[in-house]
Amino acid sequence: MFLQDLISVLQWWATIFVVGIIFVPITNSIFSTFLDKGYVFAKIIGIAFVSYCVFILGFLKILPFETQNIFLIIGIFLLINLFIRKKNPLSNIKIKSLLPIFIFEECMFLAILLLWSFIHAHQPEIHGLEKYMDFGFINSILRTKYFPPLDMWFTPYPINYYYFGHLITAVLTKLSFLPSVITFNLMLSTIAAIGFTSAFSIVTNLLYFLYKRCNLKIPIIGGLITAFLLNFAGNLHTIYLFFTPYRNENPVPFWQLIFSPATFPNSYWYPNATRFIHNTIHEFPIYSSVVSDLHGHFLDLPFTLLTIAVLLSLIFNQVKNFKKSNLFQISSFKFKIVLLSFLLAIMYMTNAWDGIIYFLLTAIIIFLIQLKSKNKKYIIHITCYILLILIGFFIFSLPFNLNFKPFASGIGILCAPKLLTDFGKFGPFIFEPNHCQHSPIWQLFILYGFFYFWVVSFIVFLFKNLKLKIENLSVSDIFILILIILSTILIVIPEFIYVKDIYPAHYRANTMFKLVYQSFIMLSLSSGYIIVRLFLEYKSEILNRGYWKFAYWLIGLLIFVLVSLYPYFAINSYFGNIKVYSGLNGINYLKTLYQDDYSAILWINKNIQGQPVILEAQGDSYTDFGRVSTNTGLPTVLGWTVHEWLWRGSYGIPAPRIPEIAKMYESQNLEETKILFKKYNVSLIFAGNLERQKYLNLNEEKFKLLGKIIYQKGNTKIFKINAK
Repeated sequence: MFLQDLISVLQWWATIFVVGIIFVPITNSIFSTFLDKGYVFAKIIGIAFVSYCVFILGFLKILPFETQNIFLIIGIFLLINLFIRKKNPLSNIKIKSLLPIFIFEECMFLAILLLWSFIHAHQPEIHGLEKYMDFGFINSILRTKYFPPLDMWFTPYPINYYYFGHLITAVLTKLSFLPSVITFNLMLSTIAAIGFTSAFSIVTNLLYFLYKRCNLKIPIIGGLITAFLLNFAGNLHTIYLFFTPYRNENPVPFWQLIFSPATFPNSYWYPNATRFIHNTIHEFPIYSSVVSDLHGHFLDLPFTLLTIAVLLSLIFNQVKNFKKSNLFQISSFKFKIVLLSFLLAIMYMTNAWDGIIYFLLTAIIIFLIQLKSKNKKYIIHITCYILLILIGFFIFSLPFNLNFKPFASGIGILCAPKLLTDFGKFGPFIFEPNHCQHSPIWQLFILYGFFYFWVVSFIVFLFKNLKLKIENLSVSDIFILILIILSTILIVIPEFIYVKDIYPAHYRANTMFKLVYQSFIMLSLSSGYIIVRLFLEYKSEILNRGYWKFAYWLIGLLIFVLVSLYPYFAINSYFGNIKVYSGLNGINYLKTLYQDDYSAILWINKNIQGQPVILEAQGDSYTDFGRVSTNTGLPTVLGWTVHEWLWRGSYGIPAPRIPEIAKMYESQNLEETKILFKKYNVSLIFAGNLERQKYLNLNEEKFKLLGKIIYQKGNTKIFKINAK
């Protein structure tokens, strides 16, 4: 099993490697000022361009979503990149001189991919939490011919969710010729690998640009520290390892607990670090890697880091005084503006909040660049560039938006006065009574204290040595300050407003979750940079005469160790101490839970083409109901009800289907059943253990009269309904 998995990993890696190599010329032009010429970002750019072309051509019904057509698109991009390499001198780099850094970064990528693939193979089950949702999206997309893809849990409507990251997974699945039961786990590992190498590249280039004459080891060390922080570190919640545990979901300050290192780790439960503040969510990348949900916020990690890198290249190019006039020059300012509008659309279609967050970051960068250019018309230029980005974003995201309806119902104001709560709503703003939650300062300190220890130190350093005047600051310092400011704003926002969804008690949970996830990313980049920056500045003082600075760095080391403990406990807890190797196949668990259903699902995937509607039992979210539609990509009448409630905006939309499904299974009335079958275009009936448990009067004889059995094993049967 291990050897077969290794072959699958290498096959998957080779697919991504080839896509990346094809896009090296355009990437080198975009990142011409980078030490590594943006090599690690070629993979992300290639995947984004190819997947978007697949999406657009499928949306326009020009090319169906088939493997040969993906290769055709890649072939066209190969010709484009060869042309760029020939015509654009910035893309025609001396590969031989850069080969060591290319090999180093590729080895890093492969090492992290192998590491996480090995880890996921110890708990590969696509089962639990919201994995059914993510896997269902991927399988539905794999079966689709043209876009938008069908919602596997709400026939005949398309997916009303941010599914572009799942589409990318489907594209790579077809390209690699591997089944989705394996690529689900490989995609999780890939995001971690891209996240690690991208963070490394960004901070390595920041430090290289700052210390141009220093030993190359310094930027590389800074890049490695940053890559670790972003992709493996947790927060200071691990301090509770050394104290008696608090009752779950009722945290108290650690100094109010009994210090008991002798009983380390004190039954530490790693998810508590992401549910520390009451009724909220505040996750970070290592948690996403561990719990293995292939959600939009995790799928978008490569694109958020790519966007940050493109913005950094904008600043570097400004310092180098590169030309800004030619829109079609790959290294030009205007071309990158168009590229950024494209990336913002990609992020929006993958995880909507990220499009908004990085639009703000883009606007700030453009403002500073134009302000520093000393052009008298900088206000006009800023306005034009922002408008260009918004227009580009609108155009690139339009095909997605034509079939998507946002499910947020307004912006809630926390702790609104009674006068406003009596009023209820004004425009997009909602004033709800008893909606007044704030995060205690000590809890915010636990979550973000590690980062702000370095942030405050950095600001003190800049104020003391450079008077914090912008003309005295390096480009790298300015960029890091921008990331810090935006991250801080994102942490503060959920203390004042929330985006209204369907959850009554956790009304600000999703808002906080999506905002602070990006804060963690940007603060990780900032902290890795700051640690190296300050250490180099104070190195001689620490060693010679700075006792208090020695104490400062000792504290810094201790908190670094604290956040570094998190992956050890999280990985061992979720993956069973890495003891039982189960392989990368994510649906083998069905053999144990529902053996007959497992065989039926394999049969469906092998023998049923297209997306005929299959009737299966409806059930609540986070249960095993929806297992057939999830694992096959065939649409059903109704899957997880609460999820459809969230996506459709009202419980009244999915709710009527619940009794109708019961009638289709149990009704003795043939005409009533035929009417319902026709209403939902049902052509297949799945009757397994869950259906028999839920619908005690399941009427098999009726199905035989209306169709025939096309599959049977044990207690599981599949009926095909006559077309009449």
